[in-house]
Amino acid sequence: MRILFITHSFNSLTQRLYYELAARGHEISIEFDIADSVSEEAVGLFRPDLIIAPFLKRAIPESIWSRQLCLVVHPGIVGDRGPSALDWAIQGGVKEWGVTVLQAEAEMDAGPVWASATFPMRAARKASIYRNEVTEAAVLAVLQAVDRKCAGNFVPVRVPGQAHALMRQADRRIDWQAESSAAIIAKLNAADGFPGVADELFGQPCHLFDAWPESALKGAPGSLLGRRESAICRATVDGAAWIGHIKRPGGIKLPATQAFPEALELPELPLSGYRKSATPTWQEIAYEEAAGVGFLSFEFYNGAMSTEQCRRLTEAFRWATTQPTKVIVLRGGSDFWSNGIHLNTIEAAESPSDESWANINAIDDLAEAILRCETQLTVAAVGGNTGAGGCFLARAADFVWVRDGAVLNPHYKNMGNLYGSEFWTYLLPPRVGEEGARAIMRHRLPMSAKEAVELGFYDACLPAPGFTVDIARRAAELAAAPDLAERLAAKQAKRQADEAIKPLSAYRDEELKEMRRNFYGFDPSYHVARYHFVSRSAHSWTPRHLARHRDLDWKIPE
Repeated sequence: MRILFITHSFNSLTQRLYYELAARGHEISIEFDIADSVSEEAVGLFRPDLIIAPFLKRAIPESIWSRQLCLVVHPGIVGDRGPSALDWAIQGGVKEWGVTVLQAEAEMDAGPVWASATFPMRAARKASIYRNEVTEAAVLAVLQAVDRKCAGNFVPVRVPGQAHALMRQADRRIDWQAESSAAIIAKLNAADGFPGVADELFGQPCHLFDAWPESALKGAPGSLLGRRESAICRATVDGAAWIGHIKRPGGIKLPATQAFPEALELPELPLSGYRKSATPTWQEIAYEEAAGVGFLSFEFYNGAMSTEQCRRLTEAFRWATTQPTKVIVLRGGSDFWSNGIHLNTIEAAESPSDESWANINAIDDLAEAILRCETQLTVAAVGGNTGAGGCFLARAADFVWVRDGAVLNPHYKNMGNLYGSEFWTYLLPPRVGEEGARAIMRHRLPMSAKEAVELGFYDACLPAPGFTVDIARRAAELAAAPDLAERLAAKQAKRQADEAIKPLSAYRDEELKEMRRNFYGFDPSYHVARYHFVSRSAHSWTPRHLARHRDLDWKIPE
């Protein structure tokens, strides 16, 4: 079928549905929900058999749904209606939630149900639940709905329900003097990503994001107890909570100590080393060992890696190589492995060009440290979505094992035609060939884990259920393999041979020469694209690589 997506943006769920449906032979085109007239034009050009709305912030116009079957993906259980569905579910502590695919009609979320799927809720941020449980349930429900449409004999059922209101800041307000840590973190989790929780720090209004529990520290409720790296710790009636990111009025979301430099005057509350804490606390970088394997996790918010985070992770990796292990697994975070350089901290810097340069060099230092590791085999366990430089940073490891369902975006061009670094010119061609490398770098669409393995870019695609356990088992098998010494010797010999042909420094210098043009050259495309990205500017058109119906050679179907 020809399927048109009408969506607010090409977010992670939309990307996942795009490649899942395309892999099943459906022809997909995308139109951003900019205006009714634009959507109407898209329908006229593409002549779809079906319209799917994976992510909308307003209703589909009657001029479309009254003439064409439109299926809306609603992040709520059957019968749930209205905005802020996931917010209410998280803040209310429901035990089970789901996704409903329903037919668009005049009343929001009240149309007949085509498919649904449910899942157990966990205590986590809204963005995390959306990227994981909601996305997996949405894929199941949408595929079922599409199959039912193709069969042509399904009759959707109308289900009664009651609409809830938009969750407002009054519903999210935190009473630091009375509420428990669990209640406060639930509110912060329900608002994470967008819109955050309105609050006040240092006598100034702000919105709070990125909450972490703290079990060991206590103080006067509402007081600021200290800081660790870029986060601040605030006391509750029964403990404390860490706040990792803050947005000030008119600003962008930033690490807490960058949003409020006053926080740097708070006492430092450091951890002793990289070992994973036995109690809940703020710990971006954590290390564990088991069966001869060292596991290095880096839980960076939204997968963005600032200059300082790259430097700290490089130090942690080098420390990990001194431990008595045979394999090092780079786990990344629970939602993202890495999305490359940190565009928000760059945008907020006094000189974005200089900070861009510092950040790309810091992430290159990390990639080089992984590439030059001779004492252990290295594994990138890509369990979460990964984009741009993060995709190539993972490839610096000896093995890349990726979770089935992870969304990959191994390209830079969407960010103002960035050239990219992280040694991709060294890592990519031997895996996929010169033409394959050019195709990947030109391609601006998401890639599935299976496709990455089929192309030879990554090494293994592992099932989502049990991914963490499977990674640990495979890594332990590597560590216990009788030919480990031979593998390490072969790795060292290959690195030396490659260095003799062309040193890593030459690849790095060539890539950074291009990146310097992006950062300091006459073409401001990168700076413009970065500004719009971090500011979440409203779309004024749909990129042509998404809107196939707007290609110059597109012919309106009969």
